[in-house]
Parts: sequence; structure tokens; C-alpha cells
Amino acid sequence: MNLNTAEESTWTPEYWMTLENRIRNDALKTRSDRDAWAAIVSQARKVLRHYSTSFFLVTRFLPSQKREQVEAVYAAVRYPDEVVDTFPWDDAQRSDALERWRKAYLRALNMGEAREMLRADIPCFVVSFVRVVQNAKIPHEYYLSFLEAMDRDIRPRPFASLDELISCYVYGSAVVVGFFLAYIYGPAQEHEFPRTLEAARDLGIALQLTNFLRDVREDFTRGRLYLPLDMLQDEGITVPNPCDKKQRDAFSRTIYRMAHIAEEYYQRAERNLDSFSHDSFSAINACLRVYRQLNEYIARHSDSFEIRKSVPFYAKFRVLPPSKYWRLPLAYLSS
Repeated sequence: MNLNTAEESTWTPEYWMTLENRIRNDALKTRSDRDAWAAIVSQARKVLRHYSTSFFLVTRFLPSQKREQVEAVYAAVRYPDEVVDTFPWDDAQRSDALERWRKAYLRALNMGEAREMLRADIPCFVVSFVRVVQNAKIPHEYYLSFLEAMDRDIRPRPFASLDELISCYVYGSAVVVGFFLAYIYGPAQEHEFPRTLEAARDLGIALQLTNFLRDVREDFTRGRLYLPLDMLQDEGITVPNPCDKKQRDAFSRTIYRMAHIAEEYYQRAERNLDSFSHDSFSAINACLRVYRQLNEYIARHSDSFEIRKSVPFYAKFRVLPPSKYWRLPLAYLSS
């Protein structure tokens, strides 16, 4: 899936386990549920900072309470993504790990305090995520859809069309993550919430398509192809292989076409951004602008699928809200 695509080196399964044990020990030493939550979220923040510079930057513009909830969400989606993308395990091990994670989530939904969950051996980042689900009243089935999409990545198959790609994969891998954030950010006014969810859906699709286009070759080495088969067939490709130099131009044209489709979703999302709560607007708008910039960059360069593209830091900085620049050095110092 490559959610928000890791921008630094990935962590090993052993490191994740060491981190889990350390967080659990620290959280169980606390005297209150709030302190246990803080102990977990402080580490979730480090996960976000390590794996996604772009998303870490834009979330610095959220109020602290919402920012903590977003950090908890990120850690809860990052770990399953690492299970299927980077851990040196076979398919059975990956499936078993996801199933244990799913069962832990379902068990935790019926529990109360964070320390009760920890004592029941619920993974720390499941504990913090479930607290967000409970407090923000996020529908429980969204996360199950996310885990289903992750499981699909273990034994991938291509998608016949864009509609199939979105309905059978992007919904679980990205749209529901957008819904998590919509519930956390909240609407400007209660009656606007349907528009907020619509914006979250469109932005989730746009971001995921951009990430697909950024990682075509890398995904192919994992046996995955997220470019719809009918679009590739339009370019004369019947047996897709982005590593085949003879297919380079056809893949480039398909990527260009997909980037324009992603841009349409960015535009649709932008039209409804004003439905988000005012204290979250800067963060969600910055997210859209940073990743839209990456999408435009991919569309402009024909070698996008051969050389992994990224937006330079100065370019990201330029689209962030100037009135809140002061938060960035504080965020890095506190991290």
C-alpha cells in the first residue's frame, strides 16, 4: 500500500517489538488513563515523524488534542502497512500477524480503560487507536475495511478498471483513513458533515492515486500493479511490466492520464474543504496542497515511474500557512 510512503529507512519487526515492549512498560507505570494515553501517543508521534515528513509537517497545524488523535491513527495504520510491505516474512506470517491485529482490535472495542487493554495484551497502537474510535465515534467497520485492504496486498492481483481499483482496494486502503480524520477534525457546522465526508473520500482517493503513481516500479517488485488494466490496454500493453524499456512510453502515458484523474479528485476535495472545522482547515488544506504538488510533479516528468519522485522540503514549506511557521521548529524540538 505504501500509505504516505515512507521517506526514511523502515523499521525491522524486531525494532517494532522492542518499541511495543518499551511503550507498554512505560504506559503501565502511569497512574491514570490520560497518562497512559500520553505515553503511547508520544511514541506514535515518532512513528509519524520517521515515516512521513510531509504528513508530519501538515499535522503540526492542528490543535494539540486533534493532533494526538491523528498521530494515534497514523501508528495504527502504519504497522499493518509495514507487515505487508517491508517485513521479511512469508505470506502465512503476514496473514497471521494481520489476523492477530484484527482480533486485538475487536477485543479492545469491548474494553474500557487503556490500561485494561494493555494488561490484556492488546498492542499499544491498537489501544490508542481504539480510544480515538470511541471518543470520536468512528464507525468500527472502517478499520476492518482497512485491514481487509492490507490483507489483499499479501496476495495481490491486478484491477480491471479504475472503478474496480477504487471500490475493491482504495476504499479500504485510503478512503476509510480519510473518514477517520473527518471524524477527528469535525465539520464547521453539524449539518455540513456529509460534505466533510465527501471531501475526505475525494482527498483519500487523490492521495492514494498519487502514491500509486510514485511507486509503480517498487510496487511491481512486490507483485502489485495498481494501474488499471483497461488503461494499459488502451496503450497496447497486454502483459504489463514497467521494467521493460519497450513499455516505458506506454506506462508514462498511462501515469500521465492517472495523474490527471487524481487532479480531478483534488479539485473535488478542494471544493468541500470549507466544510471542515476552522481549527483543522489549515492542516487539511496544507495536506492537499503538498500532495497535489507531488502529483503535478509526477505528471510533468515522463520518467516518474523509473525515478521515485519527492517534493523538495523548500517546496513543501512554500505551500504551508505562513502564519503558523512558528510551530515547525517547536514540533521538531519537542519530538
